[in-house]
Amino acid sequence: MQNSESEYRLEMSGISKSFGVVSVLENVNLKIKHGEIHALLGENGAGKSTLMKILSGVHQKDTGKVLLNGEEINPKNTHDGQELGINVVYQELSLVNDLSVAENIYLHKLGANKFWMNWKKITHDAQELINSLGFDIDASAIVRDLSIVQKQVVEIAKAISEDTKILVLDEPTTVFDPTDTQKLFDNLFKLKERGISIIYISHHLEEIFKIADTVTVLKDGVDTGSLPVSETDTDGVIRLMIGRELKDLYPIRDVVVGNTPIFEVKNLTAKDTLVYDVSFSVKPGEVLGVAGLGGSGRTETAKLIFGAHKKKSGSIFLNGEEIKTKSPVDAVGHEIGLVSENRKEEGVFLPLSIRKNISVTNFDPISTKLGFIKTDKEHSNVLGLMKKLNIKAPDSEVDVKNLSGGNQQKVALAKWLSIDSKVIIIDEPTRGVDVGAKVEIYSLINEVAKKGVAVIVISSDMPEIMGIADRILVMHEGTIYGELPKEKFSEENILRYSIGEPLK
Repeated sequence: MQNSESEYRLEMSGISKSFGVVSVLENVNLKIKHGEIHALLGENGAGKSTLMKILSGVHQKDTGKVLLNGEEINPKNTHDGQELGINVVYQELSLVNDLSVAENIYLHKLGANKFWMNWKKITHDAQELINSLGFDIDASAIVRDLSIVQKQVVEIAKAISEDTKILVLDEPTTVFDPTDTQKLFDNLFKLKERGISIIYISHHLEEIFKIADTVTVLKDGVDTGSLPVSETDTDGVIRLMIGRELKDLYPIRDVVVGNTPIFEVKNLTAKDTLVYDVSFSVKPGEVLGVAGLGGSGRTETAKLIFGAHKKKSGSIFLNGEEIKTKSPVDAVGHEIGLVSENRKEEGVFLPLSIRKNISVTNFDPISTKLGFIKTDKEHSNVLGLMKKLNIKAPDSEVDVKNLSGGNQQKVALAKWLSIDSKVIIIDEPTRGVDVGAKVEIYSLINEVAKKGVAVIVISSDMPEIMGIADRILVMHEGTIYGELPKEKFSEENILRYSIGEPLK
């Protein structure tokens, strides 16, 4: 299979793909050199994932050719792709939750020997692989018990455990803090030195300029250009992606914030998770940012407030009155919403339509006294939100599982924006969302705050949290370590508090 005379490890030329009457890719070209980190960019729905699924064997192309080391390949399924050395780490995790870390990493080897499995060796090899990546994860742990960051690391370890020639990473750092992101980058440089070609999909443009050699941009299923990263800049890439300059990423915060807190938590401590003695308050119209490294307790705090984790002690107050949120049903009853960071498992109902996902939190206003749905009112509400969030779909009856990752995130947001929440907690609001859609989401957060809602935004993206928040709380080891007013916003200050260091 190896052709030493071929300049390119991978050549995809004239690739087209349609699903029914919908054209997803049209005459797309992509060339990747040996040992190159190649960024593949584009808005949600631009065709990036479809192109990679053709490469790996998930989908079959309608037209075009795929060459690996100069020879044509036609993988019919993911097994064929893996046999050719093509491994993909998708944005949506595909681990088996009830198996161990080691079993997930070496799943392709389980059953290779019909007589017995050397479990000790499999666990040992998996532990060595994870340790070599610089992450502290027990290879014998059950995947279900891991954080989403740890699951992402396991996915990457699984991909490179095989004889990989081409590694595709789809939004790998969306749940990583800066320290974990740098660890990943260091590992990618090592893989590059080994001659592995890496296709890197990300909406974090600053990452592209740190690690990529070349960038290819897709727009509406067509490649709009490929060029060396050294010959372009952020504005140039954005113009290729969305056809216009993006001058104002973060909207001006012109909201009048109330004087009296609408929402307070006092001395909140969890029963079984990393949350200790957390106290804070949010005023109506305020956007409160929550930062911190992975494992600092940010997501756990949100779930504790929402009733998804059990409380050991502490109190929650809404409009000055103590409330009980023993379950998510209680929280919703008190008009508290939570947009989860893990949209696939917790944020949306993948098999259901956009309409059903958006309406599920808000039946009362669209129902008669006898419980019948007012279809006209429901339809109007859903279409209005789809338009506001620019959810790209032919109609509201499309199943959410058929949407791109970014559009799934918009549906998760729309579900809670459809109700008149008093408090809304948004965990990683733009995870997997392209730069054009980010502006729309930030504007929506602003719009919600203008209505007097207390908005809590949890984000690993420091420029993002500084761009949209009025105030930032920083968590460290399960509690609030420090608070930053607007005038003290800086990446250095956030990082100092994140690692438990006082400000200089």
